[in-house]
Amino acid sequence: MFEVVNTGLRPPAVPASGTVRSGDLVDCVVIPRDPATGKIVEGGVEPQMRQTLSNLKQAVEAAGGSLADVTQVMIYLVDRSDFAGMNAVYTEFFTAPFPTRATAIVQLVDESLRVEVIARANLAKV
Repeated sequence: MFEVVNTGLRPPAVPASGTVRSGDLVDCVVIPRDPATGKIVEGGVEPQMRQTLSNLKQAVEAAGGSLADVTQVMIYLVDRSDFAGMNAVYTEFFTAPFPTRATAIVQLVDESLRVEVIARANLAKV
């Protein structure tokens, strides 16, 4: 069983939860939606990635953790040429030791999105 975490972020527009917690595990799906306006951030992959990772930080903190607890990240980009910009922003939020990570080039449902992120955090203290 799991609980839906109240992150303060807008819930997805589809029948899904943005952040859930099951024991010490927290699963998040985040997009570059500005929590204040509800609109997708414009300006390319860098501002979208920055907003997406800010939303991830807010979601994990709402579940009682921090970005240091993130163990796995899956990044979906719509354009291979966005990889360098995404990667530069990624290192603003994550430092060594880095979570495991995969990046895929996909077609996202919302055409205004350049990036979407799925992440898992483990809040168990070792």
